[in-house]
Amino acid sequence: MSYITSIGIANPEHQLNQASIANFMVKVMQLGNEDERKLRAVFRMSGIETRHSVLSDYGREQDFEFYPNQTTSVFPSTSERLEVYEKYAVHLSADAASRCLQPLSIDRQEITHLVVVSCTGMYAPGLDIDLVKALGLKTTVERTCINFMGCYAAFNAIKLAHALCESQPASKVLVVCTELCTIHFQKETTEDNLLANALFADGSAALLIEGTPRSGTNLKPIGFFCDLAMEGERDMAWSIGDWGFEMRLSSYVPDVIRRGIHQLTISLLQKIEHRLSDISYFAVHPGGKKILEAIEQELKLTKTDNRFAYDVLKNYGNMSSPTVLFVLNYIYRSLTNADHGKKILSFAFGPGLTLESMVLEVEKH
Repeated sequence: MSYITSIGIANPEHQLNQASIANFMVKVMQLGNEDERKLRAVFRMSGIETRHSVLSDYGREQDFEFYPNQTTSVFPSTSERLEVYEKYAVHLSADAASRCLQPLSIDRQEITHLVVVSCTGMYAPGLDIDLVKALGLKTTVERTCINFMGCYAAFNAIKLAHALCESQPASKVLVVCTELCTIHFQKETTEDNLLANALFADGSAALLIEGTPRSGTNLKPIGFFCDLAMEGERDMAWSIGDWGFEMRLSSYVPDVIRRGIHQLTISLLQKIEHRLSDISYFAVHPGGKKILEAIEQELKLTKTDNRFAYDVLKNYGNMSSPTVLFVLNYIYRSLTNADHGKKILSFAFGPGLTLESMVLEVEKH
């Protein structure tokens, strides 16, 4: 058995509204009237009101600190962007982890495993070792890094923690998912960039996963199922370019997910001998409003069923891997003693096109 016994979330200090970010984009991307109209329409229809960034530039229309102020200037290189990642990622990660551990009467030296998830930056010695120092974990903690898997990577971290707890019941696994998506802004006027620039943001989420439950609210994983929608392989991808990590995000992604989500759900629920009517809560990765709507149509869900995902999308945008954990945190904080035994169905999606699913059972102790 394994149990999620605590969740913590954190965001950088710069909270920005969509209108301000759109103004920045129009200025830096040097958009003409038609492209500006397209961009502002995408922003208005995104379902997002605010996003967070480690960079202050997105709230400005001049005097940028990181991106070039002159149209003839060269955009930051990949190495310059990764310097920003190294500067900010550890503080944001430590903030989320501390918020996760603070409510518990746990000595940080008791943490047996650290799993760090990120697809927006890498360096060595890495974020995992910096977190050992920042959090005061023991130097013998067993460390694993999950890199470059994108928005669904938190599921792989949870599955790893689950396996560790199953094989070593005394395990206390700290999972930290941190992404600084906004350091990889691309100015070329492509459909992929317009979509990505309207959605992505920065954030971090942490989970403590243990082999035994604690007093209070616990979430017990009771089933996982993963599949690949190979026809969407080219519709969502990351690549490392000379001027940052380049995102490929096609407008066809919601259609690919729509075609795969029904069978994914059936396969998961059959595996654990449950039905959709057994599910009380839904924790869906809000990759975009159209993705949420596609899932609702296929599974006959309402916007109320999906309310936690819409709230996260509205307030934070898409932060890649931590985003589904933000949704799960919204649910976790809302649970009462009456929810004991209820089930949570969760989905996340990413490059491949990968479809991840999981069912959690609420346990109140």
